[in-house]
Amino acid sequence: MKTADAHLPWGGTARPPWALEVTPEWAGWRYAGLRVLTLPADGELTFATGEEEMLVVPLAGAASVHCDGLRLNLTGRESVFAAVTDFAYLPRDATATIRGAGRFALPSARATRRLSPRYGAARDVPVELRGAGSASRQVNNFCAPDAFDCDRLVAVEVLTPGGNWSSYPPHKHEEDRTHADGRVEAALEEIYYFEVAGGAPGDGPVGYQRVYGTAERPIDVLAEVRTGDVVLVPYGYHGPSMAAPGYDLYYLNVLAGPGAARSMACVDDPRHGWIRGSWADQQVDERLPLTRSGTKEV
Repeated sequence: MKTADAHLPWGGTARPPWALEVTPEWAGWRYAGLRVLTLPADGELTFATGEEEMLVVPLAGAASVHCDGLRLNLTGRESVFAAVTDFAYLPRDATATIRGAGRFALPSARATRRLSPRYGAARDVPVELRGAGSASRQVNNFCAPDAFDCDRLVAVEVLTPGGNWSSYPPHKHEEDRTHADGRVEAALEEIYYFEVAGGAPGDGPVGYQRVYGTAERPIDVLAEVRTGDVVLVPYGYHGPSMAAPGYDLYYLNVLAGPGAARSMACVDDPRHGWIRGSWADQQVDERLPLTRSGTKEV
């Protein structure tokens, strides 16, 4: 896979009513999906979830979400750089209505179990400061495996201060296996959705995303990304995600795979894994956290 196939600029996958739609069929895999919905003032959309479980994540704005007779009110946020947000969970085989104004991400995964619609409070989102020095970043683990229950879906947000690298050292999760050295890996399809501080969908400043493979499974991607762009990661090492100096970078990671248990297990590129050990002698970037909830350093 080359950059032209993996990098989806804003607007290139629009299909009304969605401003962005990536289904498993469109991506050429089995589980992970993403939609972005833009609603005008007092806007409304009713849709069926089908075989997918979904989240409603405000990127900018607020809404009420109606499903299975429940009303879930999302306070939302002004932008992804302003606050940690609350969110809603929608089960498969449901009809849902979103009413509000703003831009909303709907990460999704093909699901086998039907769970109940639920509200995720912003105050309960675990916020992790990961890395150190110029590899410092913030991870909002709102739908990580140990933070929020789903059937297959995993989703987190990452905020990288301008000039820093995240998704680093490069890592992969393309097979369910335990390596000879004891490292555990999980097979996951992954979607990166980007926003760059100061940018509007399809316009403005840029960041960069690298994805590369091995001789056995080649993939070669170096994408210049703007607000609203997507990069698909079917396999291979991904990282770094590079924030240009002066411009904070946000990305939403959507992950799903065939494993019986939800996991984000990965292995580093063995050429670069040593970098983690260097963080012990460095401080976390003092600009973090960019947004707050319950915060811990890792």
